[in-house]
Amino acid sequence: MKKRIFSTTLTLCLTFSLLCIGTGASGSSVKEEAVQALGILSGSDNLTSQVTRAQFAQMLVAASIYKDSAEGYGSSLYKDLKGDHWASGYVRLAIEQGWMTGYVDGTFRPEQAISLEEGCAALLKMLDYDPSTLKGSFPAAQLSKASSLGLLDDVSAKQGSKLTRQDCVNLFYNLLTAKTGAGTVYGTTLGYSVTNGQVDYSALVTADTKGPYVAESSSLSLPFTPGTVYYNGTASPLSAVQQYDVYYYNANMNTVWVYHDRVTGTLTGLSPSAAAPTAVTVAGVSYQLGTSEATWQLSSQGSFQEGDLVTLLLGMNGEVVRAIGALENEAVYYGSVVSSTKASSTASTTSSATASAQVTTQVACTDGVVRTFYHSGTAFSSGKLVTVSTTQSGTVVKSLSTKRLEGTVSKDGTGLGNYKFAAGVQILDTDENGGYARVYPSRLAGSNLSGDDIRYYTLNAAGEIDRLVLQDVTGDTQPYVYVSGIEDNSSEMNISVSYTYIQDGQVQNISGGAKYAIKTGGVMLVYEKDSLKSIRQLVSVSLDSLSSLSAMGGGKEYKIAENLQVLLRDSIGGQGYYLTDLSQVNAEDYALTGWYDNLGYSAGGRIRIIVAVPK
Repeated sequence: MKKRIFSTTLTLCLTFSLLCIGTGASGSSVKEEAVQALGILSGSDNLTSQVTRAQFAQMLVAASIYKDSAEGYGSSLYKDLKGDHWASGYVRLAIEQGWMTGYVDGTFRPEQAISLEEGCAALLKMLDYDPSTLKGSFPAAQLSKASSLGLLDDVSAKQGSKLTRQDCVNLFYNLLTAKTGAGTVYGTTLGYSVTNGQVDYSALVTADTKGPYVAESSSLSLPFTPGTVYYNGTASPLSAVQQYDVYYYNANMNTVWVYHDRVTGTLTGLSPSAAAPTAVTVAGVSYQLGTSEATWQLSSQGSFQEGDLVTLLLGMNGEVVRAIGALENEAVYYGSVVSSTKASSTASTTSSATASAQVTTQVACTDGVVRTFYHSGTAFSSGKLVTVSTTQSGTVVKSLSTKRLEGTVSKDGTGLGNYKFAAGVQILDTDENGGYARVYPSRLAGSNLSGDDIRYYTLNAAGEIDRLVLQDVTGDTQPYVYVSGIEDNSSEMNISVSYTYIQDGQVQNISGGAKYAIKTGGVMLVYEKDSLKSIRQLVSVSLDSLSSLSAMGGGKEYKIAENLQVLLRDSIGGQGYYLTDLSQVNAEDYALTGWYDNLGYSAGGRIRIIVAVPK
């Protein structure tokens, strides 16, 4: 019998989603960042100021396939616009493409504010709408067509008004989603994805985002002074940058993204080969190589080999950007021991590092990642609270004494008692058997935590909680199963009971000389070390409605566990159960029974299992 079967494996995964780490707002702010990403506006632009004809020409070129062609393209086309004027190249392109025209007196009037009707006329020409085919005369015909195409959505300017930069934000965003005269969405002609009238913002940003780069000191090498800096996804001053941080920048957006994400441990594997690796295994976790520099460093031709202690510098997707010696970057981890084994003196080893390290210890670290460490000394029992220090001189694993704290987590999940949670706070729920679950602040919102609920915590330089290790607070570390059958063959002299249960869709069996006070339905398996200690019944409730986060039953709302198991029974009275997804069942077509824990967890009380039977 296995000690524990987990339905979810927790791994560290940083996803490249620049929209989520930008303003995160909807509507005009997303449009603003999209046109900034195209270089139509810069991040320092005052959105209330008026736009000149020269500036509008620049915007037209930036929103076209000629965006990289204007530099050095200028000439003296007009008597008031000489070849050395900053906008001469943009104006020449706009004139040649027929988007704009000059005046009959031979001037272009570059500093004159552009009107709404002039701007719409230019955009319609970009979209290949022939002015002669429009119904009516200028400017009514142009404004009517622009409105029907959606160009004027959210634009506040009226006929005769001068365009502001905010008007241009909306005009040019709408341009990307508008249809051309040929019936094609304009943004797609530039290579961008447009779905249901929305531009794929991340594609716009990545198109002109440079990186990854590694900070060689506490300052960055940038071709501009950034207006916005995100450090690990949070707005931050540039002074937060540390040596060896990984960064990216977008000059159009005047924005820098910095990542301080490092992994230190023993290099134990390269795949598919050491000669040409695409992935590396460090501390028992596999990471994709994201740069040619990292590939060369970790290959058989590079400066590292299996058994070395290394530090990996990770980029925004969790990929390896560079490897450095562990001596250059001391790493400290906190967590709970999952397993720990001391090798016998005769055991063979694969490297000099593991040859001197007699103990292999797996630790569920506070970021939810299980890492493998090789060290000397004694093995640790499962569930032991430890800290791990890794440098070029070796790895040291030490037991931690409990560091208690108590208080109520705020309703918005931003703090505990008198302490605030740091941005990106790492919270790990643990149990005495080595079980663990990564937890986020919102999971604990409103929970009252006693001294016994908190095993350890650390504070950052600002006095905020940046790591928190819990003790059986959520119930998420435990295995929940559905008992589908109980066969009792006990006699007066002998107890013999067999329990058939389903876990993650797999049918399993428990049998032996123990009898538990349960019935068929949802239960929690309780282990002590490697042995089953008891089985505890969950509480059932008939459900009237479902959502992705909660369910209603008997007029009461129940929260749904993230690792919910949904079982579909083949029919009323049937014996077959099939694992399905929450989105595949509903209260209209199925009789739904939820099983939730009421086992005393401070942040428990979640529905763990739902059984759906066709009506």
